[in-house]
Amino acid sequence: MWSHQTSSKDVCRIVNGLLKTALGPPPGSSTTLTPVQDITFRHESVKCLVRIIKAMGTWMDQQYSIGESLLPKSVENEASGENYSNPNEEDVKTTDHDFHPDLISESSDAATLEQRRAYKIELQKGVTLFNRKPSKGIEFLISSKKVGSSPDEVVSFLRNTTGLNATTIGDYLGEREEFPMKVMHAYVDSFDFKEMNFGDAIRFFLRGFRLPGEAQKIDRIMEKFAERFCKCNPNSFSSADTAYVLAYSVIMLNTDAHNIMVKEKMTRDDFIRNNRGIDDGKDLPEEYLGALYDQVVKNEIKMSSDSSAPESRQSNGLNKLLGLDGILNLVYWTQTEEKAVGANGLLIKHIQETFRSRTGKSESAYHVVTDVAILRFMVEVCWGPMLAAFSVTLDQSDDRLAAVECLRGFRYVVHVTAVMGMHTQRDAFVNSMAKFTNLHCAGDMKQKNVDAVKAIISIAIEDGNYLQDAWEHILTCLSRIEHLQLLGEGAPSDASYFASSETEEKKALGFPNLKKKGALQDPVMMAVVRGGSYDSSAIGPNVSALVRQDQINNFIANLNLLDQIGSFQLNNVYAHSQRLKTEAIVAFVKALCKVSMSELQSPTDPRVFSLTKLVEIAHYNMNRIRLVWSRIWSILSDFFVSVGLSENLSVAIFVMDSLRQLSMKFLEREELANYNFQNEFLRPFVIVMQKSSSSEIRELIVRCISQMVLSRVSNVKSGWKSVFKVFTTAAADERKNIVVLAFETMEKIVREYFSYITETEATTFTDCVRCLITFTNSKFTNDVSLNAIAFLRFCALKLADGGLVWNEKGRSSSPSTPVTDEYAANTQNFMEIDENISYWVPLLTGLSKLTSDSRLEIRKSSLEVLFNILKDHGHLFSRMFWIGVFSSVIHPIFNSVWTENDLLSKGPSTFSSHSNGVSWDAQTSAMAAESLVDLFVSVFDVIRCQLSSVVSLLAGLIRSPAQGPTVAGIGALLRLADKLGGRFSEDEWKEVFLAVKEAASLTLSSFMKILRTIDDIQDEETSSDQDYSNEDDVDEDNLQTMSYVVSRTKGHITVQLQVVQVVTNLYRIHQQSLLASHVTVILEILSSITSHAHQLNSDLILQKKVRRACSILELSEPPMLHFENDTHQDYLDVLQDLLTYSPGVSLELNIESQLITVSIKILKMYLKCTLFEGAELEEIRQPKNWILSMGAASKAEAAARSPLVISVLKALMGLKRDSFKRCAPNIFPLLVELVRSEHSSSQVPQVLSTVFQSCMDLMMGE
Repeated sequence: MWSHQTSSKDVCRIVNGLLKTALGPPPGSSTTLTPVQDITFRHESVKCLVRIIKAMGTWMDQQYSIGESLLPKSVENEASGENYSNPNEEDVKTTDHDFHPDLISESSDAATLEQRRAYKIELQKGVTLFNRKPSKGIEFLISSKKVGSSPDEVVSFLRNTTGLNATTIGDYLGEREEFPMKVMHAYVDSFDFKEMNFGDAIRFFLRGFRLPGEAQKIDRIMEKFAERFCKCNPNSFSSADTAYVLAYSVIMLNTDAHNIMVKEKMTRDDFIRNNRGIDDGKDLPEEYLGALYDQVVKNEIKMSSDSSAPESRQSNGLNKLLGLDGILNLVYWTQTEEKAVGANGLLIKHIQETFRSRTGKSESAYHVVTDVAILRFMVEVCWGPMLAAFSVTLDQSDDRLAAVECLRGFRYVVHVTAVMGMHTQRDAFVNSMAKFTNLHCAGDMKQKNVDAVKAIISIAIEDGNYLQDAWEHILTCLSRIEHLQLLGEGAPSDASYFASSETEEKKALGFPNLKKKGALQDPVMMAVVRGGSYDSSAIGPNVSALVRQDQINNFIANLNLLDQIGSFQLNNVYAHSQRLKTEAIVAFVKALCKVSMSELQSPTDPRVFSLTKLVEIAHYNMNRIRLVWSRIWSILSDFFVSVGLSENLSVAIFVMDSLRQLSMKFLEREELANYNFQNEFLRPFVIVMQKSSSSEIRELIVRCISQMVLSRVSNVKSGWKSVFKVFTTAAADERKNIVVLAFETMEKIVREYFSYITETEATTFTDCVRCLITFTNSKFTNDVSLNAIAFLRFCALKLADGGLVWNEKGRSSSPSTPVTDEYAANTQNFMEIDENISYWVPLLTGLSKLTSDSRLEIRKSSLEVLFNILKDHGHLFSRMFWIGVFSSVIHPIFNSVWTENDLLSKGPSTFSSHSNGVSWDAQTSAMAAESLVDLFVSVFDVIRCQLSSVVSLLAGLIRSPAQGPTVAGIGALLRLADKLGGRFSEDEWKEVFLAVKEAASLTLSSFMKILRTIDDIQDEETSSDQDYSNEDDVDEDNLQTMSYVVSRTKGHITVQLQVVQVVTNLYRIHQQSLLASHVTVILEILSSITSHAHQLNSDLILQKKVRRACSILELSEPPMLHFENDTHQDYLDVLQDLLTYSPGVSLELNIESQLITVSIKILKMYLKCTLFEGAELEEIRQPKNWILSMGAASKAEAAARSPLVISVLKALMGLKRDSFKRCAPNIFPLLVELVRSEHSSSQVPQVLSTVFQSCMDLMMGE
């Protein structure tokens, strides 16, 4: 382009002058021109403007093409031209021994030399053929047995043979056929990137070949490189997607830094900013990216070069050669319009200074301008007048030639402004053209409007790469064209998707054919005929007025004009989208989503045309490289979610089914390990499933996922995460049919396709377990829950047997520990565990939670499966892991019993609030306790340190107020001692008894708190035992409290008696193994409980209150007397047994003294009820020779205590002479009182007589 000392003002004056001519004289002014001359002047002025903008565009295109002319036409031509060699030449240097070591021979005979020569010629021929057509070259070398037929042997040939064209190697590795793909995978896998810096890894990888020129080939190679790097360095990035994106970014940085054509170099901050959020949504460390930036900038990554062209030529064409000319935008997303301003300003300033310096030398001096940026300023001063000239002429003139010329001008201006990145100007022209189509008011359409539609379609095809936001105007026009064509043909309206109340007959008939006269007055058709503004998407305000017949006739005539635009032309715009560059296709999809949303949300005439086109676009562009497709899908995903959650059920179903079709096609593509794109692709299903309030949509999603998984199960990799999330949501659904449907698919997956679940990533095992556990909580049918529990056991078997495919393939990928939010707290309890063992955590904790299920069948099944898993596979666990199992799996199982104990100790109000909780029955308690003991016995050597924990759990059962857990705890504790008692050490036995002591102590303290709740209840004096039944005198709250206390007292007595039973049984069974320290704890327990029983039975006020409450409530009284007698009897028996069979322990612990003390206490208790009811011995004021008869209550008490007194007397008879003499001063007075007492049992006097006889014998013997 030349500039003849022309400034922007000159261009402005020229264009403004042409504008004035094109617009004609202003109204009211006079002119000497005839009407014909005036029109001619106007048209010629428009033509001049069109030629000006056309010249600008032509020159601009030439300048861009000059820059590209330095690039080679194709990689193949360059490869064939620069590397072609004659087969007879010996410039192909190949190491023969790499392929046929048997040819190396020290013999120099002619035959051997001839064979070697023939072999080299044949091999050289194959290499040359490979450099021209790589696939045929490989086939030739394999068929001639110069190269083996396996991919590894071909890789050895490619890596070790000299003379191969590096560009051709890259082309061959990028092929998508099966065998070249296998070779590429083997080639990449032959590299060891372990502990290698990412930049060094790329540098090392690209040393043997040049990246091909096709973007799809580059994508396949870099995808495999990213997977290999992550496999060699498992802790480098969160997924292979990160390495994949970063690899592209590094290549772009290398091009930017070392390409002399790039003027504005990328800075360190730019590089860091461009790579934000690529690590699974998180940022890589800035220090890491900065170091990588410095490494690449300072040391260029040089690919293998086999070209003889100068280095500058190679660098100039690097982007084109790599097929990455559009990927710079993909990674950097540069804004050309903003960048150009600063540079252009300097350029214009330089040119103006040059003009001034040459002013006056020659009026005909011309200056050649080669920088396209200068064009921007010329367009900036003339686009406004051009828009006015073209618009006014097109609007006012019906001349076909003038309209065509104006539309040509529009197309040229759009082309220039779009390519130059002048967004405002481009959008203004496109918007004007869209309005000139008159599609919004079809009744007034003319041929020029149809020509405007054609021009818009041409712009979409030719300049689609530069339209950006202007796509919305174009796609809106295409949508309106299709709508009008369907109305004209009488096709059914899309309203059938939305109006559920519409009759089936109307749906079937659709609209009447508008091209036939006498069309019905349908509201939608009337609105279209009437028309509206360009920006309106709804029916106009005058919707009720009928249209006239002449309006319909005019509209029908105009619809015939639209027949010039066929469906092929419309569809071609959408089909052409697969040729758009990266930024262009992203902008195209965004615009189409906006247009589709506008169609769907139309209150009067909703449509699904653009929605169907979105599905088509996704199909067309699904084969783009992952970096591009991920950006496209990010937009589509949000759109599908938004529409999928629409209140209109028909549209939501349509969208979900469309998403299913896309997913089926997408799952045909193979996904490599460590990638996450399938999961991202299926995420819309997950979000809609979780948020949709429509059961129909949720059921449809389950069906879609089921169909996809079962038909594409071998291709599902990272998509399993989304699959299990959908089924997990379905498992908790409120509709039974959805739960059952999802579980049927889940059952098939686990039974038949379990190996696929963890084929590439073992962490999906956790998702599978989590899903099954959710199914176990289903309340609709126990069959689903029980089957889910069975599948959990199956998963455990697979896990124990190494059934995770990841384990079979090797441990090099080292997956991270599967910790989800739900199980994070539990997993923290399993410290320093092996990563593979950690997969047990969600399985075990999930079963543990099920043991507190409200359904008995589920509780029993989960308990059985959990403890069977621990017993069968516990040998795989370390001691540290077992500690975690006890704290996070086993302890929570018994928490329900502990919690109940704690709540019961707080009073009646708390007790009643616990009624909604889950309490264990006797069967469940027994099963849990027995399973715990069996487990502990089976792995005792490994988890011996957990003895105190196990005993504490059993003690917790014993102190339960319910009878079932108490009996279960006692039985389990005895079973534990029976199985392991012989192996217990002194400290371990002590742990057992201390745990029982603690249980008894806690029970006593909690019960005393309960008793204090009745302290405030007034005790009313009564005259007889029958006066307690006056319920009217008792407050309702007090009555409830007293009832609760009575109930708890009975339970408490039962628990204490059970504790005494456990202690005495343990003592009798393992007496020979127990030491003095153990006996001490046993006696402390018995002493504590007997003292408590005596205190309870001696509280007369308490007894009166309890007796009164039982009388009013018609309840049986707590057996306090029985409690006191039984505990003292057991205590006495143990002391007597120790004295008889363990003399060493007796002597050490002074058991004899304890026996005498207990005996004296028992005798006093008996005498208290037999001598005089309610009076102490020393307080009797009557003469001592008076004997009063006992009342009924005293007689009953004496009868109950008689067996205990008899036991005491017999124990005294068993004392040795010295022992009896020592205790005689304390014992003899009590014996005398027994003689004076009235007895309810005849055995007492008999035994007493025997005692006296023994005493006299002892005295006389002395």
